[in-house]
Parts: sequence; C-alpha cells; structure tokens
Amino acid sequence: MKGISSALYCSAAIAAIAASSPVAAQTRSFDLSAGVAEQSIPAFAKQAGIQIMADGRLVRGKRTNAVRGTKSVEEGLRELLAGTNLFAELQPGRAGSFIIRAGGAASAAPKAQFVASPPQTAPAEEPASGQQAPFSNDIIVTAQKRRESMQSVPIAMSAFTSKTLDEMKIEGGSELVRAVPNISFSKSNFASYNFSIRGVGTKALSVTSDPGVAVSFNNTPLIRNRLFEQEYFDVQRVEVLRGPQGTLYGRNATAGVVNMIPNFANPDRLAAEFKLETGNYKSMRATGMANLPITDTLAVRAAGAWTNRDGYDYNTVTDQRVNGRNLWGGRVTATWQPGRSFRINAAWEHFYEDDNRSRTGKQLCHTDPGPASVDGKTLTPVIRGALSQGCLPGSLYDDGAYGVPNGFSLPYINAAASLISLGYKAGAVGGAAPIMLIDDTRDPYAGVMQSRNLREIATAIDPKFRAKNDILQLNIEASLGQNLKFYSSTSYSEDSYHSFQDYNRFNSGSVFNDSSVLFALRTRPLATKGIAIGGILDDPQLGASSSILGADMVNSHSKQWYQEFRLQSSFDGRLEFNLGVNYLNFKIKEDYYVFNNLFTAIARTVLGTGNTSGVVRDCAGWTGGADCTYVDPNPLSSLNGNGHNYFRSQNIARTESYAGFGEVYFKAADRLKVTAGLRYTDDRKTATPIPTQLLLGTGILGFGLINEGYQASPDIVQKWGRVTGRFVVDWKPRLAFTDETLFYASFAHGYKGGGTNPPGIGANPAYLQFFPAPQTFKPESVNAFEVGTKNALAGGRLTLNATAFYYKYKDYQVSQIVDRIALNENYNADIWGAELEMLWRPTRRISLNANVGYLGTRIANGMKSVDVMNRTQGNPDWVIVKPWIQLASNCIAPRALVEKIIKRSSFNNASGPGDLSTFCGGQVGKNFTAGSYFSNLTGIVYNPATDAPNNGRGFYADLGGNELPNSPHWTVNIGAQYVLPISELNLAFRGDYYRQSSSWSRVYNTSIDRLRSWDNANISVTLDRPESGFSTQFYIKNVFNKTPITDAFINSDDSGLTANVFTLDPRIIGFSMTKKF
Repeated sequence: MKGISSALYCSAAIAAIAASSPVAAQTRSFDLSAGVAEQSIPAFAKQAGIQIMADGRLVRGKRTNAVRGTKSVEEGLRELLAGTNLFAELQPGRAGSFIIRAGGAASAAPKAQFVASPPQTAPAEEPASGQQAPFSNDIIVTAQKRRESMQSVPIAMSAFTSKTLDEMKIEGGSELVRAVPNISFSKSNFASYNFSIRGVGTKALSVTSDPGVAVSFNNTPLIRNRLFEQEYFDVQRVEVLRGPQGTLYGRNATAGVVNMIPNFANPDRLAAEFKLETGNYKSMRATGMANLPITDTLAVRAAGAWTNRDGYDYNTVTDQRVNGRNLWGGRVTATWQPGRSFRINAAWEHFYEDDNRSRTGKQLCHTDPGPASVDGKTLTPVIRGALSQGCLPGSLYDDGAYGVPNGFSLPYINAAASLISLGYKAGAVGGAAPIMLIDDTRDPYAGVMQSRNLREIATAIDPKFRAKNDILQLNIEASLGQNLKFYSSTSYSEDSYHSFQDYNRFNSGSVFNDSSVLFALRTRPLATKGIAIGGILDDPQLGASSSILGADMVNSHSKQWYQEFRLQSSFDGRLEFNLGVNYLNFKIKEDYYVFNNLFTAIARTVLGTGNTSGVVRDCAGWTGGADCTYVDPNPLSSLNGNGHNYFRSQNIARTESYAGFGEVYFKAADRLKVTAGLRYTDDRKTATPIPTQLLLGTGILGFGLINEGYQASPDIVQKWGRVTGRFVVDWKPRLAFTDETLFYASFAHGYKGGGTNPPGIGANPAYLQFFPAPQTFKPESVNAFEVGTKNALAGGRLTLNATAFYYKYKDYQVSQIVDRIALNENYNADIWGAELEMLWRPTRRISLNANVGYLGTRIANGMKSVDVMNRTQGNPDWVIVKPWIQLASNCIAPRALVEKIIKRSSFNNASGPGDLSTFCGGQVGKNFTAGSYFSNLTGIVYNPATDAPNNGRGFYADLGGNELPNSPHWTVNIGAQYVLPISELNLAFRGDYYRQSSSWSRVYNTSIDRLRSWDNANISVTLDRPESGFSTQFYIKNVFNKTPITDAFINSDDSGLTANVFTLDPRIIGFSMTKKF
C-alpha cells in the first residue's frame, strides 16, 4: 500500500492509492476512526480493497469521519467524506477505482452528508455524456440510532442539513410543512401547537397529555419544548420520521419523530461563522458560531441567535403592532475524545423570549340574536340572550363571520343587566325599576362588526409573552471491544412561560351606568357612591375602565429528567442488535386564569354585599351565612391566588416512565435484511385535581363548598404497561435501471399514554345540580402497515422515494372546550395514504425537488360526541338555554316547557334568566323536581339528569365516516434552484411552492369546521464567494402576501362560542450577509 506523502500535498500532484483485490461492489467490514484526510483516505482504501486518486490541494486540511461496521464500499465512502465538501467519483472503465473531487455538501458538521440540494460552492466541471454524476443526493442520518445512509433506512423519512434549511428558508419547526409530505402545523389554545404527521398530532389539551409527534433534541424526547417557537441556528440536520417509531423513540411517537440535531464541538477544526439580517417589520437578526479546539482531543463550541421585529398584527384600540418577537437563544457544546474508544460531549441550550406574541388569533362569529318572540310574546334583549348561544355555526369565510357574540348570551353580561342594581333615579318609589350596571335594553356589542383583515384586532389589552427554556445534555460513547459500543444519554430540561392577553378580541366601548348619581327609593341617599362611579368599574386585576374587560393568563413551569443507556453491536456477521433502557420523569404546574371586570362586579354585588350600592366588604375569612364571595384585592403582579372573582384552573401533574427496548437486524441474504424490535413501557401519571371556584361561595347564592381559596381533591393515578414494536423486511435488489434500490415492508404498533382532563367546578352538589365531565381519557394505540421503495438513478442525479401506508387507530385523543376546560375524548379511526418524494439534479447547477402526499382518514362507525356548536342537532323540539352564572356550559331544554315559563305573567328581565337557567341544573329551593315549590308554581316537572339527552348537554352528533381534523387530502411541494457561476462567485436563484388542500378543524366536519385550501410561495437569490466564505442573500417568503386560515378552535359556551383562527405569517422580505472563517 502506497501512502500519500506531504510532498504530494505541497506539489498538488495526483496520487494513486493502490490496494490489492479491488472489489468495489462488495461489502466490507470497516473500523476507521475520524482523522485527517491524508491518513484516513489511504486507510479506507486498504480496508475496502480499492484504488483512490486524490489531488493534494483538495484534501489538504480536511478531516474525515469515522467509518465502522459492515457496509458497501459506496456507503462507506459517503460516510467517510460526509461534510468535507468532497465526493468520490467512480472512474469510467476502471472497476474499483475512484477519484476524489470537490463539490460535495459543505457543512461545518462532520456528520452531515451530501445535502439534497445543489451546493453553493463553485460548481465542478460538468460530467461528460454517459459519465456517472459526481455527486449524491444522499444524507447520513441516525433515524435508527446508528449512522447510516438515509436511502438505506427502511423508514419513510426526510432529512435536512443546515444548508438545505437555509436554501429553502425553513427557519423553524413550523415551516417543515413546506418540505415534507402529509404534514400540517398550527398553533392551538393555551400556547400549545399541533404538529401533525399523516393526520395524527396533538389534538388533546391537558398537562398530562403527550405529543403525538415525538419532538427530540439530539435524540432526547422533550414533552415540553420551544423547538417550534425558536428559530434554527447552528443545526447539523433535522430529521422527520413518518409513522410510529415506538421501539427506539418511545411511548409518544405514534405519529412520528422530529429530531433536531445540533452541531457539536469539533477538536479538529477552528471555525467561526456570523450572519446579520434585516427586513420588513423592522426585523433584525443575528446568528453566530465559534468552534474552538483547546487540545487535539478537547473542543468547545458556542453558538447563538437573536431576533427582534415588530408585530405582524395591528390593534386598532391601542394603536400598537402586536404579535412581535424579541427572542434569543444560545448553545454551548463541548467534546472530549481522548482516544478512539471513548468520547464525551455535552450541551447546554438556553432560550429566552420577552415580547407581545399572541397565543391566539382573531375571534370570528356569526352572531346569534336569539328568538325575537315566543308564541307571539316579544322578548326583551336580555331574555333573547338567555336563549342564544352567542355565535351560530357558519363558514369562517363568509362576511357574516366578522360579527361578535350576542352580548346578553354571555352570563356575566346578562347578570350585569338583570341582577346588578346600582340604585334608582331621583323620585323613584316602590315598584320602580332600578338602574342596572349595564342598560338592559341594548346589547353592549350591538352594531359591532370586526374588520375583515385577519391581521387586525380591536382589544383594550395588548398581549404579553415571556418564555424561558433550558436543555442540558451529556452523552457518553465507549467501545467495549472492537464490535460493541455503549451509549449513555442524560438530559435535564426546564421550561417556563407566562402569557397574558385579551380574552375577547373585540371591544365593547363604554357601557357602564354611573352609580354616583343614583339614590335609594324616594330619593334617599345610598350607603355608598357604588361600584361604577362615573361609569367606571375598578377591577383589582384589570384596572379601571368604562368598557367590559376580559383577559386570560397562563403561568406554566415544567421540569424533565431523561436517561437512556444503549448497547449497540457492529459485528461482521449477519446479526446486529441495539438494546437499551430509559427513564423519564416529568413534572408540571400550570395555572390558567380568566379575569373579567364583570366577574368582580358580580362577586361584590349579587354574590357579595355591594348590590344597590351597598358597602362592599372584604370577604377574607368570611364565615357568615349570607353571600360574601372573596375578591382577590391584589394586582396581577402579586396575586394571592385565592380569589373567587376570577377563573383559575390549576393543573399539577407528574409523569414517570420506564422502558426497555431492543432491535435485532438479521441479514437473511446478501441483500435481504429483517428488522425486529420490541419495547415495553411502564407509564405512571399522577394528577392533582383542584376544582375551579369562579363566583362560588358559601352563601345563599354561592352554591360552593368554600368561600375563599381552593381545595385539592385526591390524586388521580393512572398506570399503563404496554408492548410496542416493529417488524421490517427490506431488500436491495440489483436493477438494471437504477443505481441503488431499496424495497421494504413494515408493521409497527405504537402507543401513547392517556391522561386526566382538567378539573371541573367545585360547586356543592347539594345546592347546585351540575354534571361533571369525565375525569380521564384513554391512551391511544395504532397498528401501522407500510410499504415503500427508495431509489437512486442516473448516477446519483435522481432520487425517487415512494411510500404507501394504512393505520388502524384506536382511541385518538381530541379535545374541545367544555365547562371552560379542555374535555378530551377518544375516537377510533382508519388512516391511509401515499407519499412520493423526488430530487433531481440534471447538472451540478440545477436542482429540482418535489414531494406529494395523499391522505385519507375516516372516523369509525359508532363514534359520537356532543357538538357545542349544535347541541340540538336540528331537533325542533329542543332549544338552547344559558346556565346559571356559576355554570359554564349551555344546555338544551324542551321547547314546550321553555315557552311555558316565558308565557307566565310574572316572567321578567330580573327573574327570567334565573328561571330559564333552572333547566340546565336545579338550585336548592329552585328546581322542577316533582312536589317542589317552583315545580308547583310553574306546573313543570323536569329533571335534566333523567329527562334530557346526556344530562341536558345535547344530542350526540354521529361522527362515523367523518374525517380527522388537520388532515388535508393533498400536500404538494415543488422547488427549483439554479446556480450561475460568475468568475469566482456563484449566483443561486431558488423558488419553492407549497400547497395544502382543504381540511377540517374539528371532528364534526360542519360548515364552521371547514378550512379552505391554501398555498405559499417563497423565492431567494444568494450570491456566494466560496474562497472568502462570504455570501449575501435576498429572500421573500409568502410572496403573494396571502392570509389563509390554517386552523381554528371554538371557545367555551360562556365566551359565546367564538372561533379563534390562526393564520400564515404575512409577506416577509429579508436581506442577510454571512461570513465564514
């Protein structure tokens, strides 16, 4: 064997590395450590039994990767040269002879391999006609927790290096939809998101629910993370695995995996990179990286990113741009490799955000005015509101969708107009009507129409958002002999966020009457000036205002420990294995608040001591028999958390999980492999339910168990032990028309744990009839069948992958807002589809990529649920009725009985809403129980528990045959890039187009659930000078500035059933400069 001498490199001569028995087509056993190219290339040639020609100028200073295990020479070469900007070209007519050329994937990461897009380095010479293309579209991945060619992995997957992400302008996890088939993404309620693969995502909302897609940081799953809020920086690659991955990736990977793998410190390379960017919306960005070798075996790497921009939305009330960003992230990694058999790396990543990010978008509504009359009797606005659900179901795209709820359909507004008395006008005598807090003759939202601009809101309160996230990871890799490796991965993550924003995305204007000008009867003075002096309500949390103010707030803090040990073989024989155990411990405490100045007004008056401008008492420690509901007197910054004048949902949970897993890879024949894997998972989830206490007290109308503070109920403990796994057969035949082909067929069984629904209301069932929702929801499971093929053609110029799949899904978790909380329900479904991915590089200057996904979903027969938007299901004999103020959900009642109540001569604004609310649940002393005073008075005998469908909640909607939410039938992505060489420069033009067909936002598949198809186009121009490491880029995202609705969710009944919608980011224009050292 002849080595490559230093003189050869200095003279830039061509060297031949001769090896005996050149057999390029055979597999070989490799044991080659990472090292300098001058030594590693000859060593590889010797182990492979081939000849390699190398130009000294190309390989000088290059560092190659480790190559170990049994694999083909072609695979070994790709792995050896990954990230070096070199490739190996087979010399025509010379079997087993290769020549090293420049022009492979440029990457700072030693593990990146041949990016699936044209490089921005100087284009190499075009190959002669009929000559093998001097490049590959492949990439080295760790989808099976071992480094291997993506084209050799029998899993439907996509992978992107940092270079590809930058070219396609994929700057965060949410934008992966533009590059991967059958994926959808949307924000969701309570600061969460739904990343869906093949129709399966995270539609459940609970602190105990797990994500359907396992989101991982360097192979570590994270239950709570900021990987979809922060922007990518110094990323080695991102892998997206489609389909259940329960064996290696665990309990919550029923849909697939998104794995972000950062660059780690490299002891062999001193390098740095800095990027500055500016754009519209006053956007400023900066990213940077520095890799510092300390010794030959030790290095540290620091990277960071900062973004600041104005908001994409405009608030017409405060004249402020909102939904802006001010965030930064940093990462420090260290690598120590004292020898070939041992390596340690560690990482700390920190993320921080402090801005006015909006959790939710605009709220749309088809106003429900309620019935104008009943049997010829004209109804007042207050009574019409008591029979209105606020908003009607209707298309989100109609002009009528830009209305607002019927104000009197909101129980707290209805109470302000019918129960909160301020006093009387001068001269009033007995029998005179009092002046209410809100005029009962006019809906406070009457005439309000929202702007049709989805990026424009009208709220009195601008959003505030803060988030902090830390991830620490320690990885150990140790060789136990030549063919066995031990891996340990330890991680700790901590996440917290605070979000505060307007609860209603529209403004009421000044609506409160002035209590200071009123009197008692016969013009006698009142005890006080009242709660609305000058028409201003002063709320301890929201401040003073003449308008109805509502806001919600989330405070969340979570911690996670994760430990995994693995033992992995690399034998030369037919059998390999990957065995491991892991442990996860996750704790979370999340508080969700809803504040409203009318909540406080009701607590101080109807449920307190201040009605008709009486003296408002401090109800702390109150033990009297009269109503005196406790009001927290503190501002938002120092809440004591004990108030019953706000809605507070406390969610405390812990998840503990143990698992053992293993996969065996058996080479049944030269090109036939069988993979079999099993995992046993033991999950334990503990939730501490703390019932909500909004407007509950111990007085006559309080209907509660306590007057102040909150009581914890006994812990809910859930346990599951589940076996998951997969079985795969893959075959690599030699076909005349392809360079490399893989066929595979697989079966996988996946599992995701169940959980507890957020706690319901803490009312006293002896005094108020209500019907609690189920406390828990069931785990999910899936049986998935998949066939696929991966192909390289035209000398590596073309890759063509195709997949078809069928899932049998059991107990898919989906939530809707019921009783102000997220009620999670389970549905069985069938899912099927196909995917096609193509990358074609006809020349080194031109790259074309495309993917198409088809998806079909069907909810199983027999599945049913109560649709809060259509509780009567069109039955004319039943009507919607609003509940008593402490209850949250609408109910249905027999039309004939409702009309009978309304036609009573004593029925009026003051008592009417309370009389009607009795249909939703009886109160002590006021119910329709046979023989009761109220039943005898009205002549009605009725009990919703026995006389109404589903305790009065409504009729079931038949879901059988409906489609799953967020499951568009078609997703299409097309991209093209052309690189024009200009002297020492490369000018790259790129365009990408994405389209998603129509889908549904909810399982009910009604008009309000329809999401229309939408598309997105992006373009960029990049000027690159490879020798200097300097480049500039100009780009436009969302070229046509479209504003599609990407998802929606329905708010609670007592919010009027408005539809919160989410949209695509607007047109973004940016210019950046990058310098690499």
